[in-house]
Amino acid sequence: MTLFRPLDDRHPLSGRLALGVEYDGSAYCGWQRLKHAPSVQAELERALAKVASRPVTVHASGRTDSGVHATRQIVHFDAPAPRSQKAWVFGVNANLARDVAVRWVCEVPEDFHARFKALARRYRYVILNQPSRPVLERANVTWCRDPLDADAMHRAAQALVGEHDFSSFRAAGCQSKTPWRHLHFIEVHRHGPLVVIDVQGNAFLHHMIRNIVGALVTVGRGERGDDYLAGLLALKDRTLSDVTAPACGLHFVDSLYDETWGLPREPLGPNLLAFLGEWTGERELPACPMVEFRRGRPVAESTSGVPEVEEGKS
Repeated sequence: MTLFRPLDDRHPLSGRLALGVEYDGSAYCGWQRLKHAPSVQAELERALAKVASRPVTVHASGRTDSGVHATRQIVHFDAPAPRSQKAWVFGVNANLARDVAVRWVCEVPEDFHARFKALARRYRYVILNQPSRPVLERANVTWCRDPLDADAMHRAAQALVGEHDFSSFRAAGCQSKTPWRHLHFIEVHRHGPLVVIDVQGNAFLHHMIRNIVGALVTVGRGERGDDYLAGLLALKDRTLSDVTAPACGLHFVDSLYDETWGLPREPLGPNLLAFLGEWTGERELPACPMVEFRRGRPVAESTSGVPEVEEGKS
């Protein structure tokens, strides 16, 4: 695997294309296009239309909320005009704001869909845990001046692994039809002053990860015990739960797909965690109904029904 892939400038790409997109969400209302506020989707579509000389509509693997960042947002669109790989990457980037970038582009089959074919989504929440406030990292970490016990946070988080009703961790305005989600794993580790919450699941409810992080910080401060998250999960009531962590520390770092689609792999973000050395798609997915369903294999319906496609925002 390499960071440096030559971009072809001779052979035009057409049909359905997939893009890997990175963005700093600080200045945006979120991914989804809205009339009243700037969105990442609208910014990307504007730049693509400049290169294609025609309107372009993109579809994303997940909808991040206001202020949330992404290092591997996968999108697809049907190219209205053929352009080279180099034009789709360098040309689009030349027309994008500096807080959004296309990392790569590739042709995909007509039945590929960034949202409906995703097997899982992965996020990392980064906390800078030190007495002094951040300066260089202030836009992409959450600062906590109180000492945090990352080991206690990790132990408490394990109660959330598996398929559960996450009503206690969904936003009041969440529009998802079901609160059931399947968490593949959630890990909390300290790396010097950084405390990283790493979570992967089939999909997430609106504010779900940030609400989980808010509760974990309470455990990390020693205000609650290891059974705190298990207790909140059992309540199934957001009004009895904890605070919502800020958006600035949350990063959408991977959308996972079947290898047959041939999407490029890249270092798992954000870049301040590059020293960990992990690449996208390295971990095996669990043999759960949703993963098998998305792979197109027959599965038996779970007790809660097959979990729906991601509707919420993290």
